[in-house]
Amino acid sequence: MKTVYVAERDDSNLVMKKIIDISYTEWKKRGFSKCTLHYMKQNARSDKQFTLNAHVRERLEEWDQTASIVS
Repeated sequence: MKTVYVAERDDSNLVMKKIIDISYTEWKKRGFSKCTLHYMKQNARSDKQFTLNAHVRERLEEWDQTASIVS
């Protein structure tokens, strides 16, 4: 019997663009460190696949919601 493992990828073009467009000051205001965003931006710019931790993914999803409220 083989176990099927399906990993959810977080490297869609929309997510990569969102990560690259986030400023360090705005990210810091949300409670994350500058180095977290730095490494996320490096991963988004590279051609390799990447995943995000659940708590980081939640913050990115919240980013969309609060950005639309502010606009």
